[in-house]
Amino acid sequence: MAKQNVAEQFVDILVRAGVERLYGVVGDSLNPVVDAVRRNSAIDWVHVRHEESAAFAAGAEAQVTGKLTACAGSCGPGNLHLINGLYDAHRSMAPVLALASQIPSGEIGLGYFQETHPDRLFQECSHYSELISSPKQMPRLLQTAIQHAVGRSGVSVVSLPGDIAAEPAPEKAAETALVTSRPTVRPGDAEVDELVRLIDAADKVTLFCGSGTAGAHAEVMEFAEKIKSPIGHALRGKEWIQYDNRFDVGMSGLLGYGAAYEATHECDLLILLGTDFPYNAFLPDDVKIAQVDVRPEHLGRRSRLDLAVWGDVRETLRCLIPRVREKENRRFLDKMLKKHADALEGVVKAYTRKVEKHVPIHPEYVASVLDELADEDTVFTVDTGMCNVWAARYITPNGRRRVIGSFSHGSMANALPMAIGAQFTDRGRQVVSMSGDGGFAMLMGDFLTLVQYDLPVKVVLFNNSSLGMVELEMLVAGLPSYGTTNKNPDFAAVARACGAHGVRVEKPKDLAGALKSAFKHKGPALVDIVTDPNALSIPPRISAEMVTGFALSASKIVLDGGVGRMVQMARSNLRNVPRP
Repeated sequence: MAKQNVAEQFVDILVRAGVERLYGVVGDSLNPVVDAVRRNSAIDWVHVRHEESAAFAAGAEAQVTGKLTACAGSCGPGNLHLINGLYDAHRSMAPVLALASQIPSGEIGLGYFQETHPDRLFQECSHYSELISSPKQMPRLLQTAIQHAVGRSGVSVVSLPGDIAAEPAPEKAAETALVTSRPTVRPGDAEVDELVRLIDAADKVTLFCGSGTAGAHAEVMEFAEKIKSPIGHALRGKEWIQYDNRFDVGMSGLLGYGAAYEATHECDLLILLGTDFPYNAFLPDDVKIAQVDVRPEHLGRRSRLDLAVWGDVRETLRCLIPRVREKENRRFLDKMLKKHADALEGVVKAYTRKVEKHVPIHPEYVASVLDELADEDTVFTVDTGMCNVWAARYITPNGRRRVIGSFSHGSMANALPMAIGAQFTDRGRQVVSMSGDGGFAMLMGDFLTLVQYDLPVKVVLFNNSSLGMVELEMLVAGLPSYGTTNKNPDFAAVARACGAHGVRVEKPKDLAGALKSAFKHKGPALVDIVTDPNALSIPPRISAEMVTGFALSASKIVLDGGVGRMVQMARSNLRNVPRP
């Protein structure tokens, strides 16, 4: 049997860790690893058209599966292209292993062609970033990188010179057991005791939930029932907590709606559950606040805390539910539920009146029809910008759907490459990329990846020929819009030229049929929908503090354009409110 080289050993370790695909672009220093993948039937090479797409795809696959994924870039410019997608994966707590291949080891530090220092460059967007400088070092270093990525839920980067990858692997390399899942974390008794005391002493408690409530839906509902608490959520908490939730009062933040803002400000005790909600301008400063998070570095970095609790949300609630006293008075809860329903009822008209005649098409209407027609287990990948608004307000979670976007990093062009990673996990599951024309055009080359692998991703393109969110930022800042207009092609014709299904929609009456046709198509499809660029209005209540320093938007955005089926749920919840 031929002796393994380092690249083959590297790939074998990835396979042992459960990695099924390596996303990237081939080239020079990376070639030994790509060849090792070619000869290993347990792992596939996914050839994308841009390394940034590789990192976004790996990050999305990790978020859908919860498992370690991997991407790769060749030396210098190749691996440098990974950085934006890796930032997003790291901030989304997605376990991703990135291979940054390096120039010949004997040339490092001498200004060689394409020389960079990836072990330094990626430090800020990873838990671990190291250079392999000898074959003997590789197995333990890679295993350490994997355990950082999985154990700390984020990115690890391994830099590997091409010449070392081609060298013989060391014999009898230790096969250390790999960590491939994370443990649960129970909070300390003292913190649980104090949290019980705070809850029992408060008359009005509000829960505000983030992505850390994943897997804890039942416990959150049971807890809210016992303490008669309204439940608000951040954008990343929406898919985990909004469905089947009779305590729902909406979302707070720059895309907020409903009564979440009021519920968090009018309570006696606000409990932040699994959220690193970044916008402290929307958090109260005159109520008691307790925060529960599995990442201790998140505790207290957004707001003043009266109590910090280090633990999993589910484990913490399992400790609390038997111990807190059940509250009998639900006046505060009922008041917030009514405020929520009234707030949603007041904004629903704009996308239901005369939509069949409105040209350009209301983007709100597009999102509402998409929500109705999409499958019950669809994975939606969402571009940053106005598509965030439409997804936040119109895509209805149900416990089976997923909504993935660059919600923490806020990068443009994320939706299409994320859809690639999501679709590779299950070709039979519907994946919809909610793309803006600006974001789609930025990484449009990877539409060819859909065609090359016949991935049945459906791209729903909200085409308003502008960078809509940036125009809004300029408007709020008192500036005329400038440099925000896009001169676009007929994207549907581009899709057809690539070999995919493509249809352009300019009239509302054609929308449903176009979406149904795309969804029925077996391969990749694109629906280019010409939408109204003047879809947003600025709310009457806005503070300078809310505007300052926000990278995604510049105001607390409230739409006149409705909130989809959420108003139905809110009114349904009101039926449970006891009548005097």
